Amino acid sequence: MYRYPRPPSSEITPRPIFEQRRSLMKGLTAATALGGLGLSPALASREIINIIETDYGDALTPTPLEAIRGYSNFYEFGTAKEDPRQHAHQLQTDPWSVSVEGLVDTPKTFAVEDLLSRFQLQERVYRLRCVEAWSMVIPWIGFELRELLKAVQPSAEARFVVFETLHDPEQMPGQNNDLLDWPYREGLRLDEAMHPLTIMAVGLYDQTLPKENGAPIRLVVPWKYGFKSIKSVVRIRLQKEQPTSSWQAIRPEEYGFYANVNPDVKHPRWHQATERRVGESGRRKTLMFNGYESEVAELYKGMDLEKHF
Repeated sequence: MYRYPRPPSSEITPRPIFEQRRSLMKGLTAATALGGLGLSPALASREIINIIETDYGDALTPTPLEAIRGYSNFYEFGTAKEDPRQHAHQLQTDPWSVSVEGLVDTPKTFAVEDLLSRFQLQERVYRLRCVEAWSMVIPWIGFELRELLKAVQPSAEARFVVFETLHDPEQMPGQNNDLLDWPYREGLRLDEAMHPLTIMAVGLYDQTLPKENGAPIRLVVPWKYGFKSIKSVVRIRLQKEQPTSSWQAIRPEEYGFYANVNPDVKHPRWHQATERRVGESGRRKTLMFNGYESEVAELYKGMDLEKHF
């Protein structure tokens, strides 16, 4: 079993809360899991999906669901933290498909329900750290991205993975402004994408992924700043050249390609050494790689992490 290092004592969940949350997950049968995820009736009738338990983040205290839903950056729906909750309801997520293309042997387009039936869903409780120096702990439901990439067989030339959000200004009114060059794009090195911590999330807590948090499917890379975990993904492309991500394109001095959580790298607007956990008072020390250093530091061996920020 792939395991976390022990988290700081300040993040450890009291046993009664932990047992209550775990009992909830144990009570989910295949059918109730489908219903709880809010899937379409056609998909919910298939008894083929089950959410398995893991020990990812068992000791962490999750941020309350309402805080997760009410405080997010999803500029396709507006720039204020509450805008996504107010406007994302108009996003149509059924039907939805994700194309995987580029330097792969078998490019494919997957309907979301096909992804859910093909890949094993897991509960993963991860820290989320925004470059704006706020943080959360989120109990995601999803599957490992590497399983999806294996299904399309990356070619020997593939080095990077590029992700793209839906572009539809009628549904996403924030795309009518020129804040970014829409659609939103993000990228990972292939070895980062293939790391077992990297998941495609389709839910959080015991329900479908809320639209304001990136429904119906989003990337989650827990050791990087939150803007790397692109929402409402419709396209994944493998390529040889390093891509330029959306924020990197307009403010390269603030948003590097790697965007690894690093308390030692200064930011012109937000002090990175400490963070504010949403729903808590005070500040806490920011952990290198957001607390996942023992798992991912080897990916960057020999790199200057201040130069390649």
